[in-house]
Amino acid sequence: MPLGEVTVRAQRHEFARLGAEPGANVRQLCRQFGVSPKTGYKWLGRFATEGAVGLEDQSRRPRRSPGRSSDGIEQRVVTLRQRYPDWGGRKLRALLLSDGVEAVPSASTITAILRRHGLLDGPRAGQPAAWQRFEHEAPNQLWQMDFKGDFALVDGQRGRCYPLTVLDDHSRYNLCLRACPNQQEQDGPGCALGRLPPLWPAPALTADNGSPWGNTRGESLTALGAWMVRLGIRLSHSRPYHPQTQGKDERFHRTLKTELLARQSFASLDAAQAAFDRWRERYNLVRPHEALAQRPPVSRYQPSPRPFPEALPAIEYDRGDEVRKVQAQGEISFRGREYLVGRGLAGLPVAVRHSPDEEDAWEVYFCQQLLTRLALARPVEPGSERHQRCMVNRDGNCLI
Repeated sequence: MPLGEVTVRAQRHEFARLGAEPGANVRQLCRQFGVSPKTGYKWLGRFATEGAVGLEDQSRRPRRSPGRSSDGIEQRVVTLRQRYPDWGGRKLRALLLSDGVEAVPSASTITAILRRHGLLDGPRAGQPAAWQRFEHEAPNQLWQMDFKGDFALVDGQRGRCYPLTVLDDHSRYNLCLRACPNQQEQDGPGCALGRLPPLWPAPALTADNGSPWGNTRGESLTALGAWMVRLGIRLSHSRPYHPQTQGKDERFHRTLKTELLARQSFASLDAAQAAFDRWRERYNLVRPHEALAQRPPVSRYQPSPRPFPEALPAIEYDRGDEVRKVQAQGEISFRGREYLVGRGLAGLPVAVRHSPDEEDAWEVYFCQQLLTRLALARPVEPGSERHQRCMVNRDGNCLI
């Protein structure tokens, strides 16, 4: 089951939306969702003719009411607003259009209807000019990952929830929304991300510099980061104090807070996860997104064709590399000196290669990831440019 414990209806809906996209591999989706091709094609057929209603068990609810009057459309707008109290005129209009409603009013008219029924807090100030957006050309080229700010549970045990999120850069599709008990690797992201196959992994992923994928000790990789690199992921970190590097995921966090976290509290992690699953379905499959021309993220997403390996691949290096095993404190020994590369790599082999850019420098790699550069100790002339760039020991030798 690719998305953990979610409802049968949610699985059918997500399967149908992904399978309806052009070029979708239906048989691969059937394997991913654990259904037979016969059942999968039956769901797709119902979805194509009846929409989401066709995925319900023994549902007889009609999709539309052709003879609805203008008063009926106005009431429908009010009902949608009550269902989605944070969505404005443009999103509600996109929903009406996607439902096949005839004579859909303009976004400004829908806004006026909302105001007339007292469903708007007040007039909004003019929107500032949109920032120029940058995105990758296709799904699964880059994912953004981060923790949303934690919040307290109301179970009387002072527990807290740390929402872990993974967002596809191209489509804004949310691949992971997990209620973690902490940010530690053994209980947090390492556990949650291990439940994601076969949607995982993307070839590149960005994360911030905080725990558990970064640290303040200057080490290159944590244990979780090393696990990702072994999967073939190119892991990068955002610039310190520049959250805009993770802008799409940060925006997702704001939407999550506004539409869900600010409206209800949770007695346990299980209760939070159940609410996350319901809201995630709405966000991915229903909610119109302004940056996607008022279409939901599923309209631009396709599952990754890269399978999740059953076992981590072996670590191999080129014949000319000098291989060193990382010690318990995260150090390697090279040319008679100790160099820190990261405690997250303890017990794993790294490769030391001569740098192609500098004559007396070496580079340390873990799999395909560059960890750090080393400069072998050698005498330096006091006052020289190299002396200014080096940390020197008591003998006047350059250490880095």
